[in-house]
Amino acid sequence: MRPLDSAGAAELQEPASPGVSEEPPAAEEAGTAGPGWCWPCRSSWCGSRVEPAGKKKAPCPGLGLFYTLLSAFFFSLGSLCVKKVQDIHAVEISAFRCVFQMLVVTPCLIYRKSGFIGPKDQRIFLFLRGALGSTAMILLYYAFQTTSLADATVISFSCPVFTSIFAWIFLKEKYTLWDALFTTFTITGVVLIVRPPFLFGSNTMGMAENYSDHLKGTFASIGHAVFAAFTIVLLRKMGKSVDYFLTIWYYVVLGLIECVIVLSILGEWSLPHCGLDRLFLILVGLFGLGGQVFLTKAIQIEKAGLVALMRTMDVVFTFIFQIVFLKDVPTWWTVGGALCVVASTTGAAIRKLCLSSK
Repeated sequence: MRPLDSAGAAELQEPASPGVSEEPPAAEEAGTAGPGWCWPCRSSWCGSRVEPAGKKKAPCPGLGLFYTLLSAFFFSLGSLCVKKVQDIHAVEISAFRCVFQMLVVTPCLIYRKSGFIGPKDQRIFLFLRGALGSTAMILLYYAFQTTSLADATVISFSCPVFTSIFAWIFLKEKYTLWDALFTTFTITGVVLIVRPPFLFGSNTMGMAENYSDHLKGTFASIGHAVFAAFTIVLLRKMGKSVDYFLTIWYYVVLGLIECVIVLSILGEWSLPHCGLDRLFLILVGLFGLGGQVFLTKAIQIEKAGLVALMRTMDVVFTFIFQIVFLKDVPTWWTVGGALCVVASTTGAAIRKLCLSSK
């Protein structure tokens, strides 16, 4: 796990006001420009001459992109571990991940003194982030179990399309013809991966699973994309006003409650019989936590367009892991669909960067 430090807490604080200095002698001793006698206000310590020595340092250039790359790598490893687990329902895997992350996040929150509830005006957003984010996790794990790793990952990358739509609705961002074009590219990529019989006939050559399971995995991946888009919009809405560990806390607590309810209804409780499965379950929780931490930090300090652009590395890692560890070479349909979806995501990210630089 990434070592704890005070950087995250410091980033949530606003820069010191240039007109206030509670301990001017200390500033003078440190060798910085300090305040002096001010004739208009007749005060020996006037803030009008104080240099803004308490300014917050800007994040290291590229740090957000590095966080995003690490997030993509950890999420891809977690996906591989989910695929390797045998005879355990996707919802139960999600529950194990929530329990593991809760055990890690709880002492982190105590250490950072962030509390377990959050600011009063942000609690509804934290609750929605936790509920929607955990639902997205369950749907994605179910997709991994019912269809190929590459197909599920690529389809889940239609998330930016839904993010643009939801940002237009809830954050009042513009939805332009370019967004519609990128949406078309994404839909084309999903169609190439799904290969509906009314367009492609009954030929399902290259699929490791039957078409019914493939279809279930497809709809689960699309559902994941929708709920993940809602989560991203909520994270952007909260910004830096909430500690990123607190957002993960809500995610795992509400996720565990949701998993217990669903498993009780389905009657799918079972313990892993193989020691290797237990190891994979621990790794799912570990990699999931790492991915969540780095992605949340990246969204908080980096432009959304750049984060979306770097997240496409998730597709690259997944293809590599599927070929190397699962001995499953993706079909050309999947490759074509992946190119369409990645082109859509990349185009949307580049456009946002161009607009923000103007």
